[in-house]
Amino acid sequence: MASSAITWFMEQRYRKIDAVRRRPIETQEKVFAQLLTNGKLTRWGKEHGYRQIKTYEAFASRTPISTYEDLVPWFEKIMLGEENGLWPGKVNMFSKSSGTTNARSKFIPVTAQALRDCHYKAGKDMIAVYLANRPGSKVLDGKNMALGGTLNRAIENNKVWVGDISALIMQNLPFWAQYLRTPSLEIALMERWEEKIEAIANATINQNISVISGVPTWNIVLMNRILEMKGATHIHEVWPNLEVFLHGAVNFDPYRGLFQQLMPGSQMSYLEIYNASEGFFGLQDDMSLPNEMLLMLDYGIFYEFIPVEEMAKSHPKVIPLWEVKTGVNYAMVISTNAGLWRYLIGDTVRFTNLSPYRIKITGRTKHFINAFGEELIIENAEVAISKACKLCGGVVNNFTAAPIFLNQAGKGGHEWLIEFEHEPINLAQFTRILDETLREVNSDYDAKRYLDIALQLPTIHSVPQGTFYNWMKSKGKLGGQHKVPRLSNSREFVEEIKAMLRLV
Repeated sequence: MASSAITWFMEQRYRKIDAVRRRPIETQEKVFAQLLTNGKLTRWGKEHGYRQIKTYEAFASRTPISTYEDLVPWFEKIMLGEENGLWPGKVNMFSKSSGTTNARSKFIPVTAQALRDCHYKAGKDMIAVYLANRPGSKVLDGKNMALGGTLNRAIENNKVWVGDISALIMQNLPFWAQYLRTPSLEIALMERWEEKIEAIANATINQNISVISGVPTWNIVLMNRILEMKGATHIHEVWPNLEVFLHGAVNFDPYRGLFQQLMPGSQMSYLEIYNASEGFFGLQDDMSLPNEMLLMLDYGIFYEFIPVEEMAKSHPKVIPLWEVKTGVNYAMVISTNAGLWRYLIGDTVRFTNLSPYRIKITGRTKHFINAFGEELIIENAEVAISKACKLCGGVVNNFTAAPIFLNQAGKGGHEWLIEFEHEPINLAQFTRILDETLREVNSDYDAKRYLDIALQLPTIHSVPQGTFYNWMKSKGKLGGQHKVPRLSNSREFVEEIKAMLRLV
């Protein structure tokens, strides 16, 4: 009876999703008006004259584009208890993640409205969309096995919760959603990943699991442990009713073949989602279109876009949704019901369709590696390289790095090609110091390196002098603004250079 009631509810929600698809601009205009109404009540809104704003054009002229670094002073005051800073009332939840240019972790405010009207609505919509794509599905007869993060009280204010967005969502889920998920909150929010994986495996190994969700890497680690415990050859021997993986956070394509090994046959479906600490932005509404997601327009988020080629300008062109075109790479700008105003999230997207509005994630506004959820950025890499050189007597000329994707044994890592002007005294020691420094400056990298569960010690190749010059020359990219890509989320550059050097 419970699953029948939820199915009926999801059918009603899918009709609303379809209505938004048919009236996207009207929906965004309504969201804009609601955000502005709330913004007028805040210190931010008063400083930027929101009471005088009547149009989008006025909003754009009065509100600057903001990065995380721009808003840190606001976030710090809000965490200490300031009311009505960026959003009406107090904020007692902050999502923690890494990837900033000046801190080991970043803290993004999460309001009650954002949980209710964005993240929880998205939870319903994932089920509604899946059921619409797979009529007759038995997915609601089983449990959603979800891997969560950790949650703690803020050091600055013990009335504020700080943790991964997944943990904040899990802790505050409505009763109907708690009914559908597993394991228990006590297990899901455990801090030590090794113990958590073991506890989740024991808790779920004999349950009726129909859905798994989360980052691919940790799911691979968990499923390998469960197969080991059961002595099974594939996961359907353990969970025969498993039928869908809801995945996001990192590019799934490198893992698709591995998942097909772990879950062979045709019963598995894969549904991509686009969620982040700052909000939930898209989901795959048509499962025949891999990597394409419907931009979710009724989640309390107003969207703007900057053509990537404009990003280097001091006053880049910023356009609303109704001016975008297909095939253009855009940096995404959001104003949200969590109090982020014209916030440059750092992601780049390309529209594949304008009716309805569908997108593909194309990358980040900066080079990065995020194959395992580690969110390694260039500054992290350069800090680690500098410290390793200082302690080991090396001098680096150029470098690039890329992921080594997980194999079925769950062994993945980073591969670095480094051209030294002067070789370090000991390359093994250099590697160890670089790794330790990355763990110090990036909390997500540190979590993935914990006990080598998902991310192994980096592999470093010292390449001959002139390597990067010759490679750039071969691509016609010498001089000017051309630079060696420090980090890449694919192996394209590393493989090209290795082939040139005939490295195995």
